[in-house]
Amino acid sequence: MSDSKIIAVVGATGAQGGGLVRAIRKQSGQGFRARAITRDVSSPKALELAALGVEVVAGDVDDEESLARAFDGAGGAFCVTFYWAHFSPERELANAGNMAKAAKRAGVPHVIWSTLEDTRHWVPLTDDRMPTLMEKYKVPHFDAKGEANHLFAGAGVPTTNLLTSFYWDNFIYFGMGPKKGPDGRLAITLPMGNEKLPGIAAEDIGNCALGVFAAGDRYIGKTIGISGGHLTGEEMAAAFTKALGREVIYNSVAPEVYRGFGFPGADDLGNMFQFNRDFHEYYCGARSLEFSRGLNPELQNFDTWLARNRHQIPLD
Repeated sequence: MSDSKIIAVVGATGAQGGGLVRAIRKQSGQGFRARAITRDVSSPKALELAALGVEVVAGDVDDEESLARAFDGAGGAFCVTFYWAHFSPERELANAGNMAKAAKRAGVPHVIWSTLEDTRHWVPLTDDRMPTLMEKYKVPHFDAKGEANHLFAGAGVPTTNLLTSFYWDNFIYFGMGPKKGPDGRLAITLPMGNEKLPGIAAEDIGNCALGVFAAGDRYIGKTIGISGGHLTGEEMAAAFTKALGREVIYNSVAPEVYRGFGFPGADDLGNMFQFNRDFHEYYCGARSLEFSRGLNPELQNFDTWLARNRHQIPLD
């Protein structure tokens, strides 16, 4: 029998899962308990969670059996994949399938699947507005997650599909923060033109997920989207200028230029931003700020997130 208060969290030492574990600990009055699932229970982050009194169990998204054991008895499970660790859409699909089958075997009554759009529904492979990547995808790290939605539904798992947004934390950890140009001015560079980009603090994904679990079965069978703010490149640059006390400008480039920057995943991200830009009305509309605040009343906006994290942002 499942314990409705145990939330099994895949990727508990990562950004999204770690945010949910922290949210559960912070809001202990709701009675939920986190079960942190991680590949390596002896890693420093896993040991840190254990020292805080969090239940830490071994589970590997490449191993269905280990996941079924980790999910056993849980009243909810948060499932997420890790594309940027391996750059393989096929592995993401396999991992999602493992989680779906394991959740079904364990009888988990509510799964949150952290997903994104399958952009091929908007830009078919035959559409040359953006290049096809890996022969089968337009935005690989989006498309595989969106394609995997049917794996949870097909397995008969009661699931909420949670559409996430651009992590503002990418400005710290992914090399996307302000950089000094040839003229010495700091700039953020995005191929978004003048359109708004939904973004969120990674930890708030966990806070919003807790709000979904706290709502019981209200969102089972539904696709919902979350964001902490919809901002243009100019608006983000102005916020950086205010927070850092140094001028930051917005360098708008074409998607094809961004795809050519040469870092790992540049073509994927270039296509992602182009999708965000070209379908901004849909994309922003699917990520309501009001709805997100309803799930998480302490939702951070970009200014708040910058004020808390400005000292971590590397500056050239």
